[in-house]
Amino acid sequence: MRCSEICALLEQEYSPAYACDWDNVGLLAGRREKEVKSILLALDATDEVVRMASDQKADLLITHHPMLFSPVKRVTDEDMVGRRLITLIQNDISCYAMHTNYDTRGMADLSAAMLGLIECTVLEEIRDGEGIGRVGMLPEEMSLSACAALVKRAYGIPNVRLFGSPDTPVRRAAVCPGAGKGTMKEALKAECDVYITGDIDHHTGIDAVDQGLCIIDAGHYGIEHIFMNDVKEYLEKRLEGVRISCVPVRHPFTVV
Repeated sequence: MRCSEICALLEQEYSPAYACDWDNVGLLAGRREKEVKSILLALDATDEVVRMASDQKADLLITHHPMLFSPVKRVTDEDMVGRRLITLIQNDISCYAMHTNYDTRGMADLSAAMLGLIECTVLEEIRDGEGIGRVGMLPEEMSLSACAALVKRAYGIPNVRLFGSPDTPVRRAAVCPGAGKGTMKEALKAECDVYITGDIDHHTGIDAVDQGLCIIDAGHYGIEHIFMNDVKEYLEKRLEGVRISCVPVRHPFTVV
């Protein structure tokens, strides 16, 4: 199957129209008419991931985060992004990104379902009633510490950070995979007890608690790694004769 056909298949469900205006999604490098027999899925196109794609002789690398955000003025081996692009192009590997369009059309519902949230609504609308994150009710009232344990089990996370007293009872929750600082105001507006997200800084965290909102910071990677297996399952149901694999889940930092 050609790369263009796989792009069209992904865009049937995860249309770029649902991406934020600032985002950069779709085919970012490579040939649309490339014949694809092997796909590698990853969260980021790191040096390690690009080498893995090359070593595995992948034809298409699909990532959640775009390798290219800002306009590129030159492609040389003198900078990190340039080296990655050169490696991909030299090995005839196409690179496709599905970021906030997947957040809206896939990640939001999946992350909420994995927590068992019920009566869900959109946290922040993007268009046509669809949007990023979900607000819902936990299966039962529980302490913040018990909710943290639920989050770790649901997403396979070794640790989380808590803002708020561990004994605080919580029931109404919002979840926003990735960096959720910008949508915290929506969680407050929805009168949530707890906000489950990532990349929360000191002042944002303590200010949330003063406004009655506990936070479970699961890290940016902590929830979003679910992208890989979800898209793998989506493609496996629709493609024949194409080998699809995921980069192993490996959290980017260690707590010591």
